[in-house]
Amino acid sequence: MMVSTRGRYALRVMIDLAEHCDGNYIPLKDVAERQDVSLKYLEKILPVLTRNELIVGVHGKGGGYKLTRRPEDYPIGEILRLTEGDLAPVACLEHNAEPCGRTAACRTKRLWNGLNKIINEYLDSVTVADLIGSEGTAVCLPLS
Repeated sequence: MMVSTRGRYALRVMIDLAEHCDGNYIPLKDVAERQDVSLKYLEKILPVLTRNELIVGVHGKGGGYKLTRRPEDYPIGEILRLTEGDLAPVACLEHNAEPCGRTAACRTKRLWNGLNKIINEYLDSVTVADLIGSEGTAVCLPLS
């Protein structure tokens, strides 16, 4: 499993929004500047986060983005699965993978299943709050 820039930048956006949350919408250009990421690239990543209601965005004056939940309610695994797709270490374990003709005789499938389980459990055990520490988490409340 290799996490692409899409997944890494999505994590950086979520962390930035959590660190700077104050109840107001945060302009994407501010996030892009702080994270040293192209605004155009972020504009391609954020639709998946808004479509899946991890963040909410408003256009126009005073617009921007903010979290829909508290930072401790965002498992890293959820963010990466949305932006990366599957986190499986091998193709045969990917969601909706074509059945492999070697499954019955595969001596490595148990290894890959175990690794897949460890990867997903670990990424689901770490939250955005864990990555930013305790500061700022009290201010970020879910949207009413």
